[in-house]
Amino acid sequence: MVNESPTRDAVHGRVVIVTPVFNDWSSLARLLPEIDAALGSAGLVGRVMVVDDGSTLEMPAELSGRRYANLEAALVKLRRNLGHQRAIAVGLSYLVTAGIDANAIVVMDGDGEDSPEDIPRLLAELSKAPGKHHVVFAARAKRFEGPLFRAMYHLYRFVHWLLTGVAVRVGNFSALSPAAAQALCLHPDTWNHYAASVFRSRIPFSTVPLSRAERYAGASHMRYSGLVAHGLSAIAVFSEVVGARLIVAFSAMVGLAIILLAAVVAVRLFTPLGVPGWATTAAGLLILFAMQAVLSILILVLVVLGDRSQAKVIPLRDAGLFIDSVKPL
Repeated sequence: MVNESPTRDAVHGRVVIVTPVFNDWSSLARLLPEIDAALGSAGLVGRVMVVDDGSTLEMPAELSGRRYANLEAALVKLRRNLGHQRAIAVGLSYLVTAGIDANAIVVMDGDGEDSPEDIPRLLAELSKAPGKHHVVFAARAKRFEGPLFRAMYHLYRFVHWLLTGVAVRVGNFSALSPAAAQALCLHPDTWNHYAASVFRSRIPFSTVPLSRAERYAGASHMRYSGLVAHGLSAIAVFSEVVGARLIVAFSAMVGLAIILLAAVVAVRLFTPLGVPGWATTAAGLLILFAMQAVLSILILVLVVLGDRSQAKVIPLRDAGLFIDSVKPL
């Protein structure tokens, strides 16, 4: 199993870094030397677990066999493309089951937007955390995307908060204790969204404000449709919470419709107000509205109950099915 040394030793020992890559080998060629330099400046040694998420382009030969002063690197090749969230889950699960000695684990993207220079800051914050279970996220203080992306991102954050009650401003970039990694690998939601799984599993976490860096090269492989799917995956982790909130909202609508219907009847029977036929129309619309709300409540109840009865992927148990090979990089 992964070494469960106290979290406060993280900045003085060995760190393992998990990063998913899909075809972006040029960025990886820059990332590894920068991680090596960042670890060396902090007096750390480490190991980088590169999770090849079913890349369709072969890794350049010059990436293999490089030597670094402060780190080793290994390539975990997946049998198919899973997406970066599931690639992270596979990487963490392999790390836990392989028994790699580590005082702390870092999860980061491989495109340069998560700066290696910030790794020591995350580890320093992790070292202050009490207990064995803790995660430190990079909270984005500055972003480089265009105005449309930022506007859509703020809209997503509002919808996420409205549906789940959780305010989110973090991504994958984080440092976590070995015990927290073990707990997450047993959590089914880690298979769909790493950060949301931390929140849902109630593992203690904290944040460090860090600016997002610029990509090393090229454009993101994730288009707007992929970003929407990624956001929906985060919300889906809280499916029971979302279902409960929507049931309460629809129940309130039914109650409001009943109150308005009673008001329509009272006005029609006890006052001279109103135009002939208006009460029938208004009452019909309110009854239709209430029936739709009740139907929505029934559907939500069935969806939530059905989701609870489904067998789910446990990363620690199932991730090995997707690993094709593991070799030194």
